[in-house]
Amino acid sequence: CTTDHISMAGPWLKFRGHLDNISNNMLIGALNSENNAVNSIKNQFTGEYDTVPGVARDYKAKNQPWIVIGDENYGEGSSREHAALEVRHLGGAAVITKSFARIHETNCKKQGLLPLTFANPADYDKIAPFDRVSIQGLTSFQEGVPLNLHVKKEDGSSVDIKLNHTFNEDQI
Repeated sequence: CTTDHISMAGPWLKFRGHLDNISNNMLIGALNSENNAVNSIKNQFTGEYDTVPGVARDYKAKNQPWIVIGDENYGEGSSREHAALEVRHLGGAAVITKSFARIHETNCKKQGLLPLTFANPADYDKIAPFDRVSIQGLTSFQEGVPLNLHVKKEDGSSVDIKLNHTFNEDQI
């Protein structure tokens, strides 16, 4: 995902001071691996498909944090801060990827998001669209110590995935 997939450039940027309006374009250009569509994801509360910002707003209203699972070089392109701002504004808690574009990873940290990477990039393929995930190890979050992603599969089985981070003591 480039920053244009995460937060597309366009006429709405004239509303720079209105984050809530700008957030209506969050991830609308990103491809959903579950249905191979852009800007269409399943709301796990309703079972219905809606826009990415629409589902994120519903989750936020229900106090349900959510995460982005991304591929390689997530956030490449411009250094547009909105790409991180919008995710955080609409209730996102973390972005887990194979790798980050350096500036976007920093922007995520500045906005209070957890930018995390798979210790083994092949673990990306162990996560299916309707799995439930939780990030473990946050209460003892430390520099250089990986976190754990607990993945509960639809069939009731589970898998644990090691996640790396680049936070230092000052950032924690």
